[in-house]
Amino acid sequence: MTRPISPLLPIVYSQEVAAAKQRGAPIVALESTIITHGMPYPGNIEMAEGVEQIIRDQGAVPATIAVIHGTLHIGLEKEQLEALAQTTDAMKVSRADIAFAIAERRTGATTVAATMIAAARAGIRVFATGGIGGVHKGAEETFDISADLTELAKTGVIVVCAGAKAILDIPKTLEVLETNGVPVVTFGSEEFPAFWSRSSGLSSPLSLNSPAAIANFQVTREQLGIDGGMLIANPVPEEDEIPREEMEIYINRAISHAEREDITGKAVTPFLLGDIFRLTDGRSLATNIALVRNNAQLAAEIAVALN
Repeated sequence: MTRPISPLLPIVYSQEVAAAKQRGAPIVALESTIITHGMPYPGNIEMAEGVEQIIRDQGAVPATIAVIHGTLHIGLEKEQLEALAQTTDAMKVSRADIAFAIAERRTGATTVAATMIAAARAGIRVFATGGIGGVHKGAEETFDISADLTELAKTGVIVVCAGAKAILDIPKTLEVLETNGVPVVTFGSEEFPAFWSRSSGLSSPLSLNSPAAIANFQVTREQLGIDGGMLIANPVPEEDEIPREEMEIYINRAISHAEREDITGKAVTPFLLGDIFRLTDGRSLATNIALVRNNAQLAAEIAVALN
């Protein structure tokens, strides 16, 4: 059973998350688009359950977030997670349409931006994901810039990722984050990572070497009254990475394929990821799973330190 947390908005906590809030335990938010749009069943449910367990093993509580039939769920029961993993028509909701999904009683998987909104409303301070969206290549003509960046500027949640997705224009993504006053901290490295690769070839704006230091940084920001989130870039483990020079070949090929097929808008990212999966013979997905697991562990450690 779950229980509502607001008489006005259809939001419920899972039993595990409700109990964690009651006793003041650390909680880590998780998005759900990686489940519905990131990989097929049953690999997606195996990944989701494994990531949740990693967070529990570090002393925190996982809260996978999704809209199910118009109700915003902060944490999913086992049967709900299983059902979501087999859903084929879930919306991919961001800031612009999460309220639409709720109002129209739809089922929607939350992106980075939507997960941040839900986590902040539930009082969850840390969120683990794979990679954030950002400025797409050619954005000077298309204006294709992810809502993730503006959400980071306004919503006070720590987002742990493996950097921006390498299919993006990473230098421009970092510029937009800087313009919006979002701290970008790479964990344990002076170089900003590029999702599948440990380095993007760019220096990281900031670097910290422990979860406690990250927690202290966030507390200091709050004491100063600074709004907005913080981006923690956590390089994929060395044994799981695909080197940047190799990935650039696959990415450029995939972008050429997308342009030839006239893929635009929200369809661009899933098309590119699918094409890269094919070009790498599945290695990109294995690396994706490894980095999500790595990010979940760091996020849990930060949540425990904050607590």
